[in-house]
Amino acid sequence: MNQINPNSLVTLFHRLGLTDDSILEDTFGDEPLTIRLGQGEMAEGLELSLVGLKAGDEQTIDIGPDLAFGFVDETLFRALPRSDFDDSLAMEQGLIIEFATDEGDTLPGTILEFDDTEVRIDLNHPLAGQTIRFRVKIIDVDNDPNDSPSQTDPKVLH
Repeated sequence: MNQINPNSLVTLFHRLGLTDDSILEDTFGDEPLTIRLGQGEMAEGLELSLVGLKAGDEQTIDIGPDLAFGFVDETLFRALPRSDFDDSLAMEQGLIIEFATDEGDTLPGTILEFDDTEVRIDLNHPLAGQTIRFRVKIIDVDNDPNDSPSQTDPKVLH
């Protein structure tokens, strides 16, 4: 039976949450997720927690910020002019909105506070600084490097 290695194609059910038992994402009772490890589809700590498991294994592990979504970096707090935001956007503290980078990627930003002239944004990952509880049930492990996920819309867990 194949064990998961750092480049395996893995089909699994997963539940991603916080240590207060709040659930952020859950595929149990739905379709399993198929991912290729080592491709940046998951946070480093989530991938590392899978290495060595095999089909049929179940595990729940708490992963600290250092290996999950990082620590809060205060240099990623920004103050932007309110005029940079569409007037139709209903501003709300805690609202997560998507920002485009110069490279064409997107990143989430959380509204910290706002007034008529300025919006303060936190560009850290919304889960930065949090310990993540990650539960998995491994369905299949494929270590053939030529296989690829059959999903047309890959999920990214980071």
